[in-house]
Amino acid sequence: MSPDRPDGQGAATGLSRPGLRGREAELEQLRALVEAVRDGEGGAVALLLGEPGIGKTALLRETVPLARARGFLVSQGRAEELHELAPLASLASGLLRGDPPLLSGTDLADLAGHHDQRIWLVERLAQLIEERSAGRPVLIAVDDVQWADPLSRFALSVLPARLLSSPVLWLLTSREDPELYGQGPLTTTLPLRPLSEAALAELARDVLGGDVPTRVRELLGGAGGNPFLAAEMLSGLSVTGADGPQPPDRLVLGVRGRLAGLRPDTLHFLRIGSVLGRAFSLTDAAALCGRPASGLSAEVDEAIAAALLHDDGERLLFRHDLLRQAVYADLAPSVRRALHREAASRLVAAGRSAGDAVPHLLKSAEPGDMEAIGLLDTAAEDVIAVMPDLAADLAVRALELVPARAPMAYDVGERAIVALTRAGRYTQARDTGDALLARQPPLDVFARLQSVLGDTLWHLDDVHELIRRTTTALAAVTDPAVRARLIARQALARSRGSDLAAARETGERALVEAERAGDREARVLALWGLGEIALNAGDCAAAVEHHTALSVFDSAFLPEVAIALIHMDDFDAVRRLLRTAGDLPLRPAMLLWTQGTLNMGLGRLDDADADFVTAERLEADLHVPGNLVNIRVNRGLLAMLRGDREAARGHLDVVRAAGADRPNTGNHATHRYFEAVVADADGDHAAAAELVRSVQRDHPFLRWRLLRPHVVQAVRIALRGGDRKLAADLAAQAAAHAARNPAVPTAQGTAAHASALVNADHGLLERAVDTLLHGPRPLPLAAASADLGRALLASGDPAATPALTRAHDIYAQAGADAEADRVRAELERTTRRPGRRTGRLRPRTDRGWDALTASERKVARLIAAGHTNRSAAEALVVSPHTVNTHLASIFRKLAVRSRVHLARIVLAEDDEGTADDD
Repeated sequence: MSPDRPDGQGAATGLSRPGLRGREAELEQLRALVEAVRDGEGGAVALLLGEPGIGKTALLRETVPLARARGFLVSQGRAEELHELAPLASLASGLLRGDPPLLSGTDLADLAGHHDQRIWLVERLAQLIEERSAGRPVLIAVDDVQWADPLSRFALSVLPARLLSSPVLWLLTSREDPELYGQGPLTTTLPLRPLSEAALAELARDVLGGDVPTRVRELLGGAGGNPFLAAEMLSGLSVTGADGPQPPDRLVLGVRGRLAGLRPDTLHFLRIGSVLGRAFSLTDAAALCGRPASGLSAEVDEAIAAALLHDDGERLLFRHDLLRQAVYADLAPSVRRALHREAASRLVAAGRSAGDAVPHLLKSAEPGDMEAIGLLDTAAEDVIAVMPDLAADLAVRALELVPARAPMAYDVGERAIVALTRAGRYTQARDTGDALLARQPPLDVFARLQSVLGDTLWHLDDVHELIRRTTTALAAVTDPAVRARLIARQALARSRGSDLAAARETGERALVEAERAGDREARVLALWGLGEIALNAGDCAAAVEHHTALSVFDSAFLPEVAIALIHMDDFDAVRRLLRTAGDLPLRPAMLLWTQGTLNMGLGRLDDADADFVTAERLEADLHVPGNLVNIRVNRGLLAMLRGDREAARGHLDVVRAAGADRPNTGNHATHRYFEAVVADADGDHAAAAELVRSVQRDHPFLRWRLLRPHVVQAVRIALRGGDRKLAADLAAQAAAHAARNPAVPTAQGTAAHASALVNADHGLLERAVDTLLHGPRPLPLAAASADLGRALLASGDPAATPALTRAHDIYAQAGADAEADRVRAELERTTRRPGRRTGRLRPRTDRGWDALTASERKVARLIAAGHTNRSAAEALVVSPHTVNTHLASIFRKLAVRSRVHLARIVLAEDDEGTADDD
């Protein structure tokens, strides 16, 4: 196999048929993938792995013309070692090129405007690729993924799953497994092994012609089966013959020979270039050489003639990274460091960004280097929104360069704490802050650091320590803005405590202090705290007021407004808000959680489950599963309504594991309630009642927002467990909540329902039904109607039939199969005639068209009609993320892999339906 080389450039060695020697099997696999994607088999991923020079790039370049010849639109890019600070650079390097390019400059500018929202950016990028691939298949090839910038790596881990149904082939090369473990198509991994002796012999015949002497075969053994090294050795042998010096430690003979023959100025120029990276501009190299670019033409010409460099018209490139490494290795470590430091300074002096200079600083900066500290800080700030982990690394490195006793350590350290917290590295952030506090900073600095650490402690769920620290800091602070922030953080922490009246007073004081100081951050924190306090106290109207005011300052809090409105039963306002928020690059996982909560309230169980699945996937994509317990509890409760106990237990296992990994009081309460529901369904009523009691270990049942819609079920569990006192306590809590929310039908109706169960009061059941008929939630109405029907049935009242019928129809419409079947059995007792029977609902199948939910069928028909995910989402007024979740489920249930196959099935089903209608 030949060495890797730039497109259209024949190597100096004259090797023939690049990409084929010893790689015929791998190339055949790639050809098969290309044809499968072209033929409508759906998306695919191919990953070429191996050491430098093993032939990854050559195989990639062999695949590109294969794809073009089969009608593919091709994007071919490369990651660069020193470009990891440029967001999306590795992926965009190919997307902006091609004939035609997949992305225009305008597209990229639009994406760049939202680098701070990774999920939004990747979704928008997926939409663009999906639109471009509507009429033809696409090959997206990225070389050297081991050097990809973090945003490109994130995109490469998410996009294949997002574009699963589109005809997109992803071809990636890397020195090691990049671990892009998304939920996309199966990845075909091709680890490239050393070439066999036979392949090396073929390679030698290509170069030398005729039979290969035994001496040459022996020398080729020193290449270790690496085709690039073998080619370089053969290049040297073609000049020096087989009796030249042997290559010690697999050194590239040809490279060494060519370097030795270069003029000193050219060798110096190449060494400067090796510091700048595999690809570099002549202008940068000239600046580092201290010479005008026009004066380097002789050096450039000589390096190209020696087959060391290639000129692509924009930049100079080492023909292979191994060549660059060979030149770079000749530099003494101290010289490398000095050159990297000088490169950083010259790049900055030339007006280049901190991001261009920082890779060199990371290889050269020493403690006390003030320019390096400033540039690292700037670069961290530039990338924190989109690459928080990288920003945290840069900020920590900046802090490490600050002299131990320098006052600036506190400012740099504060930024490091913020970056570490943003990256989710909370323990490291706390430890960094504590190390700075141990230096006994001035009092105002002490207070400022404690304020910043407040966010860290909030994410660590350590509210007691947060309150202790803010109290201490308030005794020392003199800065009004910092004082306001500290008080606001106290209010937020106290929102999780038992004395919510005192918490409210703290929040109101924080808001006054924030307005007096004119500090936006303090005001946001104070309003957030007041909103959380109000919602936890059950004062839903106040929660809406505070969160609405908060969203004016920061639209990222629109989901909190929607959640508060859901508690107010104002579902129309929630729909309007979600439509507005859906057009903004906000927190998509939280928006999907909100949409799922709304659909759960509306009794759209299948849609709610899809929303929760999507929210969990988005959190997993970002590696921040903060809402995992609540998502799985809701999904488990939905499974119980459907009668799928196996699925419910699967969700419960996840909840148990997540609760052990990140325990907090809220997770404890929702987890224990879910355990209670499962135990009750299993017939262990005493254990279930005890579990409901344990829910109230930290706070009353109605304090837990997620559990408020389930208070009636909790009352039933308590009664079945023989604990009337617990049932009465729960009913009293529901009544108090109703008194705080007189305009909320669900609060009024569930309070009446709970009290009716405790007191066996038919009149209260009738009142509950009448009240819930005016509310937006069908499932509480079904539950009250079912209990009313049972009570009337027990007394022989014929009014039982309409009550039970209403309950059955609501449950059946919602997909709550278990509850519908239970009511159906009772309904049949009200009439001893078979004509009124609704019949047992058919068990759900998990494969085939009948397994699709109503929403999935809508999505399937839209996609089969040619809609993109985005246009289908617009037609259904849902998120494109939810459409993607539906598509993944549709593909699994129908056992298809592409939109082409899906369209055939939809057409067949619709034809069959038409025939049936005839």
